[in-house]
Amino acid sequence: MSPRERDEHERFERPRRRGSRPRTKDRPTYDEAPIARVVTIDRGRYTVTAEDGTVVTAMKSRPLGRQGVVVGDEVRIVGDQSGREGTLARIVEVLPRRTVLRRTADDDEALERVIVANADRMVIVQALADPPPRMGLIDRCLVAAFDAGIEPIVCFTKADLGSPDDLLSLLRPLDVRVVVTQRGGPLDELRDELRDHTSVLVGHSGVGKSTLVNALVPDADRATSHVNEVTGRGRHTSTSAQLLALPFGGSIIDTPGIRSFGLRHVETDHIIRAFPDLADVALDCPRGCTHLVEEPECALDVAVAEGRLPAERVVSFRRILASRATAAEY
Repeated sequence: MSPRERDEHERFERPRRRGSRPRTKDRPTYDEAPIARVVTIDRGRYTVTAEDGTVVTAMKSRPLGRQGVVVGDEVRIVGDQSGREGTLARIVEVLPRRTVLRRTADDDEALERVIVANADRMVIVQALADPPPRMGLIDRCLVAAFDAGIEPIVCFTKADLGSPDDLLSLLRPLDVRVVVTQRGGPLDELRDELRDHTSVLVGHSGVGKSTLVNALVPDADRATSHVNEVTGRGRHTSTSAQLLALPFGGSIIDTPGIRSFGLRHVETDHIIRAFPDLADVALDCPRGCTHLVEEPECALDVAVAEGRLPAERVVSFRRILASRATAAEY
C-alpha cells in the first residue's frame, strides 16, 4: 500500500452498526440501592431480607462475576423487591464483610470455603453422649474462630446422658464461654449469650443443633434426626446454611453438620492474637517460633518457668495449635 493509499485508508471511518453505541468504562453506581441480608441460598437463588423485613428472592447480577455471595452477607439489590411469588431481584453489590468464617475440606487442600459472613459469635455445639464428644473438632473450631476474630462459645448438649466435667477442665484455661444444656431443659443461659448477636452454629450431625434452633425459634421447623447406632454419627438433616431471626433479639445461622474442618488457611500469629497475655510474651520469641512444645527457645516456656504465665494456659493454647497438625476428620 502506497503512502497516499494508507493516508486515505486511515481517514476512512467504518459506519457503526445500527443502534450501537460507543463503549464506556463508566459503570453504574448503586450507592442508593436498598441493603438486604442473605438468609439462605438454593441452586443459584438467594433469599434475602430487606431492611423493612420483606423477604425477597434474588439472583446474582452478571457484573459480580465469580465473586461469592454467602449467608450473612449484606448486599445491595435492585429490581422487583416486592417479594411477590415469581418475582426476582438482582444482587448488584456485596458490602464489605466484618468477619469471614472459613475452612478447607482437608488440611492438604488449598481451596478455602467461606461458611458464613458477618457473624460475631460461633457456637460450637457438641453432645456429651450419642454421639460422644470429640475434643479435636472443638479445638479446630476454636482455632477457626480466633483466626476470624469471632468470639467462640461451646455449647454442650444432652447433659442428661453424660458429664461435662472433663471437657470443662480442658477448656477452662482458655477462658472460653461454655453453656451446658440437656434435652427438654431450660435454655435461658444460651439465650443470654445469643441475644443481640449474630451467631453461627457449628458441629457434627446429630449433636442437637437443629433441636436447639427449633427451641429458640419456634417457627423455624428445622429437620432433626437420630444417631446411627453403628457409626455413632448423625445423618445430615440441614442441607444448607440458613439465617434466622431470634424472637428475643439477634440472629442465628444454622449450618449443615460437618465431618472435617481443615485449617490450612490459618496462621499461628492470627491465633495468638486472641490471647493478649500470651501474645505479649511471644514478642520475645525467636523469629519463626511456632510456640509448640518442641520449640527449644520459646518465650512461653521461660514465662512459665518464671511464674509469669500459668502452665495450664500455655498447655491448652498449645493443644489447640497442635490440632492443626492432626487429622481434619473427627
